[in-house]
Amino acid sequence: MEEQEAMTEGLQLVEGSKVCLLGTNGEDGFPNIKAMMNAKHEGIRKIWFSTNTSSRRVQQLIRDNRACVYHVDEENFKGLMLTGTIQILNDLESRRMLWSDGDERYYPLGVEDPDYTVLCFRAQKGNYYHRLKNITFDID
Repeated sequence: MEEQEAMTEGLQLVEGSKVCLLGTNGEDGFPNIKAMMNAKHEGIRKIWFSTNTSSRRVQQLIRDNRACVYHVDEENFKGLMLTGTIQILNDLESRRMLWSDGDERYYPLGVEDPDYTVLCFRAQKGNYYHRLKNITFDID
């Protein structure tokens, strides 16, 4: 399998995932993993999430914005790990971009809720796994 094919199959995982795993670095230096809704993506280069401003995750990202995102197809045992950085966005435009009906159950004050934050993950490297093979690639 070539890098381009791995990127194409990895994109299919991103597009088919409702949930993915977000890894950040904890206060003690150990990795922390959290399941996140796969809110929006721009290929495999950018992935957006929403979370509570008051969350432990945001505090971790303020200290260290390096992260990884993992998408998995558990039925076919395929996986895509992306590594990169996260930007914390609190501007109204970013909030509106991700807002969906029903989000008020998490953010009762609506799109302008101060506890509503958008995270923008920007991938730098990828690793696609399938059939006992790993294909690692850089992302421009």
